[in-house]
Amino acid sequence: MKVTKVTPMLIDKYMFVEVETDTGLTGLGESGAWGHLEASKTAAEKFGDYLVGKDPGPIEHHWNIMHRFGHFRGTAIVGAISAIDMALWDIKGQALGVPVHQLLGGPTRDKARVYGHVKAETPDEMVENCIKLKELGFTAIGHMNPFLDEDRDNAYFKPHARKIDDAVAVVARVREAVGPDVDLCIEIHRRLTPAEAVVFARELEPLRPMFYEDPIPPESYDAMARVADRIRIPLATGERFHSLHEFETLLVRNAVDYVRSSLCVCGGITGGRKIAALAEAHGVQLVPHNPLSPVCLFAGLHLDASIANFAIQEYPTVGVGFEDKGTSNAPTTTLAGKDIVTNVPAFKDGFVEIPQAPGLGVKLVKDAAEKFPPIPRRVRMRPHKDGSLVDQ
Repeated sequence: MKVTKVTPMLIDKYMFVEVETDTGLTGLGESGAWGHLEASKTAAEKFGDYLVGKDPGPIEHHWNIMHRFGHFRGTAIVGAISAIDMALWDIKGQALGVPVHQLLGGPTRDKARVYGHVKAETPDEMVENCIKLKELGFTAIGHMNPFLDEDRDNAYFKPHARKIDDAVAVVARVREAVGPDVDLCIEIHRRLTPAEAVVFARELEPLRPMFYEDPIPPESYDAMARVADRIRIPLATGERFHSLHEFETLLVRNAVDYVRSSLCVCGGITGGRKIAALAEAHGVQLVPHNPLSPVCLFAGLHLDASIANFAIQEYPTVGVGFEDKGTSNAPTTTLAGKDIVTNVPAFKDGFVEIPQAPGLGVKLVKDAAEKFPPIPRRVRMRPHKDGSLVDQ
């Protein structure tokens, strides 16, 4: 078998790569270089020039060449490698007639627990949307920002006490509304300083969040370790990291309780399984990151099925946030990007089934690129009242 064509495609707000072979098999993967998908597409084209004419089978070999040939990397480049890696696993599974998780050692589970996304501009909306997810069967709610998803064009300012009090009150209201049978996955989007992160976490402790994600920017491993050492709720981070070595630096500092590896930026399935093994050696569980399309979800589910240290899978829902405005208040939601692909995994009672079809088990719909033109992510950040910038 030989690779005949590698095609990166900007579709809707996603970037996919299809790898075609001379046997008629085509593999599919996705890059998660959020905000830099155009650059990731260019990198995928370059790697495609290398792959054409080669056997797609030696995935680890190709993975090493793509990582090591040029010395310099980054999220846009490794996002392209991730997409191609997924596509190569997809081809191998199809060629052998087995789902990818069988190639990774076989399943440890037949379904994966997932958490849905919630967005809200006000505390009332946050409570209402969390109740909707519970009614739909979710046993965990994530992407939950206690500081709210306010309009980024509005300058932000609150004094320290008000800032902490208001955010704690949001979580307290949600906990009261959904009770102890729904886990809360608190997402801060790097909003706080280390000092603020410690103060806020201590206030959240009685509300028992499942984890506390990216309270500060993740670039300083020592700062994250300092926060982790001073709080008593589980800390989650890692969605921005694109190499095994970044995760190792984090883990040896005891700076994480749940690893948030993103298969679409950490080297695909090949990179993801290396990170999972590293986390397992440190007694840490995985919560795979996925704010992307169902293609990334399918890849994540195959890894989830094949490892022992899986905790919960991110499942990006729409219909419980800004998308609700002007529509019915009925508790309906769906998987983001579902119309772009041929099928989505079955969801029931907070779990989704592990895919059993050969390869990844998902394809793009016919003429997806024409039906869903690219939606570029423009460069913008929310201003603070003093003219500086706010992460949100």
